[in-house]
Amino acid sequence: MLSDKISLVVFGMAGTTMVDNGEIEQCFLEACSQNGLNVSRAQIKSMMGWSKIMVFQTFWRKKLGSDHPDLDDKVEESYNTFCDLLEAHYENNPQFPTEGALEAFEWLRDNGVKVAVTTGFYREVTDIILEKLGWDEGLDENYVSTGDSIIDMSIASDEVQKGRPHPFLIQKAMKQFGILDPKKVVKVGHTPVELAAGKNAKCLLSLAVTNGSHTEADLLRSDNDGLLPSLAHLKGFLEKKLDLAGA
Repeated sequence: MLSDKISLVVFGMAGTTMVDNGEIEQCFLEACSQNGLNVSRAQIKSMMGWSKIMVFQTFWRKKLGSDHPDLDDKVEESYNTFCDLLEAHYENNPQFPTEGALEAFEWLRDNGVKVAVTTGFYREVTDIILEKLGWDEGLDENYVSTGDSIIDMSIASDEVQKGRPHPFLIQKAMKQFGILDPKKVVKVGHTPVELAAGKNAKCLLSLAVTNGSHTEADLLRSDNDGLLPSLAHLKGFLEKKLDLAGA
């Protein structure tokens, strides 16, 4: 049985389980431009999956130096601009699950495996997205399933000590479900930093889909246990990888 092999799959959100057509990158670009940061889309793309405030900390430290007296103010101003742009985008536009996401959730949960969705977003924007997708239904005040839900847990980056590539998002989900062995956990994302988070958490498998913000060529440069064209391929991949034939 699948649940004999794994107990939890931790997914990313935008780009992995929710369609992202470059809107996040565009919000970063606009926020940087409005606040005097000259950065390229490639620079932003390389940081996709990071805690969002960490992106601005990195850009401003590079421009001003780590000891500049205005550093914290500049980071806060540009991050607040980004948040305003991001929230407006998600409030005013419909959101959709990626190919195979809902089917993957259903298959895992039907087979006794918990599904956690994690993100580099902060809670306020995460809630907007969850509501747009209908994934907030059946979650309690701690964003844990009460039984009748699509996912078992949602975790935002501001609810842990540090975001990706640190393992804390994954470990928070493990703690919630009483899972002590990371070899009972699979991580699925769409960025190099998510692959790194899975490795840092010592997950059984750290996987990525190639229909998000990064191509297969991009992701092949990162340590990984498998790259999937989409989440529609997750079931077949795990059945083969975990030798579930006839189970």
